Amino acid sequence: MFKRRACVLLLSLCSAAAGAADAPYRPSFHPGEHKGPPAGRLNDVLVLATPHLSQLPKTFEPAQLQPLLERLAAWMPDAIATENLSGTQCDFMRRNPLRYAETAQTYCFDTTAAQAATGMDVPVASGEAERLLAALPKDATPSQRRHLAAILLAAGEPGSAQVQWLRLQASERHAGDGLTPALVQTLSAHGARRQETYQLAAVLAARLGHDRLWAVDDHTADSPTPPEQIDASRKALEAVWDNPYVQAMKGVDTPLYAALAASDGVLALYRAYNRPEWAELAYRADFGAALQDPSAEAFGRSYLGYWETRNLRMVANIRDVLGQHPGTRLLAIVGASHKGYYEAYLDQMHDVRLVDAEPVLR
Repeated sequence: MFKRRACVLLLSLCSAAAGAADAPYRPSFHPGEHKGPPAGRLNDVLVLATPHLSQLPKTFEPAQLQPLLERLAAWMPDAIATENLSGTQCDFMRRNPLRYAETAQTYCFDTTAAQAATGMDVPVASGEAERLLAALPKDATPSQRRHLAAILLAAGEPGSAQVQWLRLQASERHAGDGLTPALVQTLSAHGARRQETYQLAAVLAARLGHDRLWAVDDHTADSPTPPEQIDASRKALEAVWDNPYVQAMKGVDTPLYAALAASDGVLALYRAYNRPEWAELAYRADFGAALQDPSAEAFGRSYLGYWETRNLRMVANIRDVLGQHPGTRLLAIVGASHKGYYEAYLDQMHDVRLVDAEPVLR
């Protein structure tokens, strides 16, 4: 009898152990549950999901952004982060062309003309830009702003250079103080581009009296697809994106794009992209579908790994800004598919408080 009971007890213990082994391990410590309070003000972060303006219908005009700009200005951020690569990351990529040549060519600002004008390469210009920004008075002269714009272009920070350019009176937007006629042409061309950094972030920063933008994008997870796998990878990802959720997203976009010219057309588009359900739809249409890719080479899984790594590093760059300036009210403008990941990762930070975009956009 004793042996029988012992055997039953042993079997029950083994069964319990097996059940525990089958259960997924979940950590008991969750950083997002420990929000302080800190000594001083929390960091308030508003993540604004945006379409890429270059992909909107040709009928779209930047002037249609004014109602959105008014609402964002009323929220009064202290800092604005954008989906751009920093000059220092681009410099790193150019020094590692075997992996990053295509990325640098695609996403990095060409600093050649600005470096020739200033005599500074990216590392030197970056250090000088930080020094000048730290010392820039509130009543900076036009000469100081033109000079800083030239240095920022040499540092590979065209978004921040555009802010300095817009801080100038129209009559002061001319060559001089390091800005050559070619660089003036570059700044003028940026002001006409249908791109959210120049039409939204830089315009808003200048309106609020900021002196810079924070470029927080990250492409260090990029790597070239081996030539022999290009066709197979393309076909696998095309299959991933052939799903009903992609069609659902198009079904939302089509009427919104058609109504952009209406008085509240742009606001309606931004309100839709910043609703909670949009992040879930974007996941199911793209990254969740990639997780299920059956290809033997796991192309979808590799794509998903790149995406998660990129977002983690982008949020780390934002966290770095907040760490340097505790108590910041930061607006992060980013492509709509990033918003869900941004907010999930930022919410883990001990002194970060997320701000709901919906009331701001009303």
